[in-house]
Amino acid sequence: MRQEQNDPLSMATRGVLNHRPNRLTNETPPHKRGLILLTACCGVFVSFASIVVYTFSIFLKPLTAAFGWSRGQVSLAFTLAALSIAACSPLIGRLLDRYPARRIVIPCTIIYGVAFSSLAFLTSHLAHLLCVFVILGIVGNGATQLGYARVVSAWFDRERGRALAVVMAGSGLGSMVFPPIAQALISAYGWRAAYGVLGAVILLLGLPLAALFLYEPATQHQERSSVSTDADGSIWQSLITFRFLGIVTALLLFSFATNGLNAHWAALLTDRGLAPQRAATVLSVAGFATLASKLFTGYLLDKFAAGRAAAALLAACAVGFLFVIYGHTTWLAFAAAVLFGAGMGAESDAVPYLLTRYFGLGRFSELYGYTWCVYAVAGALGPLVMGSMFDYTGTYRTVLLACFAMVVIAATLFVLLPKYASVSSEMRVDRKR
Repeated sequence: MRQEQNDPLSMATRGVLNHRPNRLTNETPPHKRGLILLTACCGVFVSFASIVVYTFSIFLKPLTAAFGWSRGQVSLAFTLAALSIAACSPLIGRLLDRYPARRIVIPCTIIYGVAFSSLAFLTSHLAHLLCVFVILGIVGNGATQLGYARVVSAWFDRERGRALAVVMAGSGLGSMVFPPIAQALISAYGWRAAYGVLGAVILLLGLPLAALFLYEPATQHQERSSVSTDADGSIWQSLITFRFLGIVTALLLFSFATNGLNAHWAALLTDRGLAPQRAATVLSVAGFATLASKLFTGYLLDKFAAGRAAAALLAACAVGFLFVIYGHTTWLAFAAAVLFGAGMGAESDAVPYLLTRYFGLGRFSELYGYTWCVYAVAGALGPLVMGSMFDYTGTYRTVLLACFAMVVIAATLFVLLPKYASVSSEMRVDRKR
C-alpha cells in the first residue's frame, strides 16, 4: 500500500481520474507542451471545420454554373457529409478513449486530404460529388478538434480553457484565411485548381507535425485501463443528465442556424450586389472574429462560469443574425460577421471545456463525439433547409428569422447550466486552486 502511494505514476493516474491537477504534466517542460499545442492547432487549422465548412459557400456558385445543379442539390453534399460525421463521431470518440490519438488522427488526415483533392476531378454526375462528401464526413472528425482535444486536455489542467482555446483557434484562423484564398484561386485558376491546392495544404500541414509530436502523457495507457475497468456503463448515466442534454440541445439549435448561414452567406451577399471577392472578405472577417473569440473565450472559461460566458457571446451572435436579415449595406455585413464570429468562437471552446469539468477525461472523447453527432445532424439540416427555402421562395429571410430565434434559445440554455461545484466536492476543490 505504501509503495503504491509513493509511486508517482499511480499518483498521476489518480490525479486525472479524480479531476485534480496532474503534477506530472504540469511539470513537463513548456517547450514540449508547446509543441503539442502547435501540432493540435495546425491540425485543426486545416480540418474539416476550417476548409470544408468555410469554403463551401465559395464553391457553391461555381459548381452550380459548371454543372447546372441547383443550390439545394449542391447543399445536399454538405448535408451528407454532416450526417456522416454524425454517424461516425461517437465511434471515433470511443476509439480515441481507447487508443493513442495518433493512430486515429494520422489515417483520417490522409484520407481526408486525398478525398478533398479529388474534388478537382468532379464529373457532371451529382452522385460523384455526394460520394466524396460522404467520405469527407466519415473521416473528417478524426482530423479535427475531436481528435486533438483529449490529448491537449491530458497535458493541461489549470490552463485547460486557454489551451483548448489555442487548439480551437486553429479553426478560427482557417476560417479567416481559407475563404479569400479559395476565392482567389477560383478567380485566377478555376475551381478545380482551388480544390487541388487546398487538398495539398491539408496533407502538408496536417501530417508531418502529427507524425512527429502527437503524443500523450506516459500515464495515459494506465488511465485508459483504469477507466475501462471502473467506469463501464457510466456513459449512459452521463447522456441523460440535464448538463449533457442542455449542452447538446443548445448545440443542435446553434448548429442548424450557423451552418445554414455559413453555407449560403457568400451567395446571399452576392445576391445583394456585393462582388464575390468582397463577399469572401466578409466571411474572412467572420473567421477573424471567430479566432479572436476563441482566444478570449479561453480566458473567460478559466476565470468565470463557462455557461454564462458562452451565453453572452451567443447573444451577440443573435444580434448578428438581425444585421444579416435587415442590413443591406456593406458595413452592416461586416458588423454581422464580427458578431457572428463571436458566437462561433464561444460555442466551440465552451463545449469541450464543460464536458471535461462535468464528466472528467475518462469518457470525454466519446461524450464529445455524441455532441458532434448532434451538431453535425443539425448542421446537415441547416444548409439543406436554407437552400430548399431559397429555391422555393427566392429569399432567405423567413429561415433566417427562425435561425435568430434558435440562437436566442441556445444562449438561454447555456445560462441555465449548473455550476461545476454542484457536480462533486472534488471539483469544488479543483476550482478553488
